Amino acid sequence: MDKKVRMGVIGCGGIANGKHMPAEKRNPAAEMVAFCDVIEERALKAREDFGKPEDAVYTDYRELLKDKSIDAVLVLTPNCSHCEITVAALNAGKHVLCEKPMAMNYAEAKKMLAARDKAGKVLTIGYQNRFRPDSLYLKERAEEGMFGDVYYAEAIAIRRRAVPTWGVFIDQEKQGGGPLIDIGTHALDLTLFMMNNYEPAYCVGKTFHKLNKQKNTGNAWGDWDTEKFTAEDSAFGFVVMKNGALINLKSSWAINMADPIEAVTTICGDKAGADMLKGLRINTVIGGRQAMITPDLSAGSVAFFDGAAGGAPEDLEAKTFTDAVLGKGKLYVTADQAAVVTRILEGIYESDRTGKPVYFD
Repeated sequence: MDKKVRMGVIGCGGIANGKHMPAEKRNPAAEMVAFCDVIEERALKAREDFGKPEDAVYTDYRELLKDKSIDAVLVLTPNCSHCEITVAALNAGKHVLCEKPMAMNYAEAKKMLAARDKAGKVLTIGYQNRFRPDSLYLKERAEEGMFGDVYYAEAIAIRRRAVPTWGVFIDQEKQGGGPLIDIGTHALDLTLFMMNNYEPAYCVGKTFHKLNKQKNTGNAWGDWDTEKFTAEDSAFGFVVMKNGALINLKSSWAINMADPIEAVTTICGDKAGADMLKGLRINTVIGGRQAMITPDLSAGSVAFFDGAAGGAPEDLEAKTFTDAVLGKGKLYVTADQAAVVTRILEGIYESDRTGKPVYFD
């Protein structure tokens, strides 16, 4: 029998139940053997739904990390504890998949990278939108050089009225921000990945708190608590890369914009361009005529995953992690890439606070 990765789950809330635990339950290379949450009832329910009666339940992640039989952990907690728990897990000899964003700030991200390097363990971050069929296809075309020199891009994560009202999402202190760090992070990650450019020079940004005190909002999940909504409701940034390329980042949970769209990118190169605004579209010139290519993404494999196409993004993410842990494959989302995302997000927030551009070197 092939070896399975024995996993501990730290944080048994919404993202754990909606994404990670179902994916690991379907993953033949994974076995969840321990569940931890500060609310014991959540950990018990997670064991009931995804584990076995004999699996351990904890309310303190430090106790879970003492179990030497656990190979890897999923860190699925609020943003403010990503760094602390990830570093502790790596120091305890565990491989780690940490939910996005990697950290609250770049200093924390660097601590996580240092702990990974010292431990010699696998560390990846939960940017599952890279595993969507449109993302996988676009990345292959970009790697082939189809777009040439990509000099302008847009990273878009716009919700018209979809503020998450549960958990600590709207709490600035616990999350480090609002839509920029929550969903803007996905759009920025996709954009940098398609550009294969992780060298920002400087950025300028602006956040807004325009709608967070309103009531009768028409919000998708009901009105938010105006006293608890301390994070921004929208945020925007311009990022200039060292090679001169420009990224326009747009994010919101609530804004008066008619056409919401989330976790997509637009890239413009000197040979061709692409966007995800109405499905994946590639625009170019063929035979002296403008042409629009709309690939059929309903079937077909992607070379990186060697026949694993067709799986849900979270399943491909789970498989990639366990393959890396078992030495059977490489990561598709590296922590070094994720750290650059965090660095840029922090720069946009800092630019908003100071009213000045933020230079990265």
